[in-house]
Amino acid sequence: MKQQKRFFIRSAGFSIAGVFAMACISASAQQLASAPTDSNLADSVQELREQVQELRSAVADMKSEAAQYRAESAEIRKELKTLRAPTSQQSQAEQTAEVAVQTPAGNTPLDQRMSSLEETTQLLESEIRSQYQTKIESASKYRVRFSGLALLNLFHNGGLVDNMDFPTYATPHNAYGPNSSFGATLRQSELGLEVFGPELAGAKTSAEIQLDFGGGFPSAALDGINTGLVRLRTANMRLDWEHTSLIIGQDGLFISPLSPTSFASLAIPSLGYSGNLWAWTPQVRVEHKFDLSGGQKVIVQGGILDNLTGEPSYGSHRTPQAGEMSGQPAYAARIGWSKDLNDRTISFGTSGYYSRQNWGFDWNVDGWAAAADWRFPVAPRVELSGEFYRGRSVGGLGGGIGQSVLFSGDPLDPTSSFRAVNSAGGWSQIKFSATPRLEFNGAFGVDDPFSVDIHWFASPVGYYPAVLAANRSAMVNFIYRPRSDLLLSAEYRRLRTSEIGTVDTADQVNLIMGVLF
Repeated sequence: MKQQKRFFIRSAGFSIAGVFAMACISASAQQLASAPTDSNLADSVQELREQVQELRSAVADMKSEAAQYRAESAEIRKELKTLRAPTSQQSQAEQTAEVAVQTPAGNTPLDQRMSSLEETTQLLESEIRSQYQTKIESASKYRVRFSGLALLNLFHNGGLVDNMDFPTYATPHNAYGPNSSFGATLRQSELGLEVFGPELAGAKTSAEIQLDFGGGFPSAALDGINTGLVRLRTANMRLDWEHTSLIIGQDGLFISPLSPTSFASLAIPSLGYSGNLWAWTPQVRVEHKFDLSGGQKVIVQGGILDNLTGEPSYGSHRTPQAGEMSGQPAYAARIGWSKDLNDRTISFGTSGYYSRQNWGFDWNVDGWAAAADWRFPVAPRVELSGEFYRGRSVGGLGGGIGQSVLFSGDPLDPTSSFRAVNSAGGWSQIKFSATPRLEFNGAFGVDDPFSVDIHWFASPVGYYPAVLAANRSAMVNFIYRPRSDLLLSAEYRRLRTSEIGTVDTADQVNLIMGVLF
């Protein structure tokens, strides 16, 4: 009798545990399906990755539960065998009669309960086997996560642009040939690795590396345009305490933390060179967060960066840029405020940047930038975000359409004169989240080098083929996520670029499909 009671108690507990495990999987899937979108593209991709990781963590938890279930199942079988075995004190008929009396009417027979238990165990083991297939082993004992985005861009360009697959500005039309093009690319696909290390001095350690295929094309390869070279985007190491973080490595430009939401331009952040400052640059920075009342937070960031000034690089040997020739890094700082508002975030930040530059022949420049960024909801499903900057000689950050200085003649001729380029620009985006799976975005950006600097010399010379006087970009898109790991999108972009004496326009229609893993 006691053994049968123990069996029924264990069986009921096991069934409840199985139902609870399946409910966890369902809740996790529902959470993934209803995950909110974020205006920042990097945050949006990271959010999808975190949601997939949550599901994987749930399956990992089931692994330990399944081991416990198997142990209890073995014990139940053992007790059942003992219960069914004939003994000298009680005949088999008496045992059967006693079981029939103790089993309430309408309860599931023991064989069916065992069959259901085995099916549940097999399901859990199947999920665990699937998880094992995606597990990555590393040389160390610490956990490694592999992630990525396979992205196809199918596009049509009307007019000529600087870069066919992800253009940033329009170029003069060709009077002797076609001025439109059609193509496809997967070189904006991304690969990422994250490693989660031990605690060090009370801080959680981690590292991350992100790659894409936007590093150019092999010159000797047949159809080399379809075999883009692997390029390093970011690679950083972090030490995260409760409120303070130390980040070392190549990372995004933290004084410009936002970007318009677009999967048509990942190799260069959307509206780059149209008011959106950006750079993936080596840096060392410190962040400290203050938690205030009412869900408010303040973050203070400061650090040093590789002093980039925007000159093009050629060949396999690295030579110092003008900022690096100064013998000191660039300096940057930002302070930001945010507040949680009905599961949404309102934020505002201001930042500053300084870059000492030596362009040779005692041509010294003090480059600088002041910037602001914002994001706030204007309606239950509508969000407004954007950035603005004013700077001088910030071509290395995409300001001034990539132009830091201009020369009266050959930059290598000491008799030439030079002029630092002042510029101002910014962008703004409105996002409408129609459903948790569907969003619409519209954005506009402009970068304006100051006219007095562009026209200072009669025939100015820069490091690029043409001197650009202004650049404007506008885009609209929709992004649909039928599943957490699948996205479909379409985007239209309009470019309007001014050179000295000319204005050129171009547009692009881009159809996009991506799978996150």
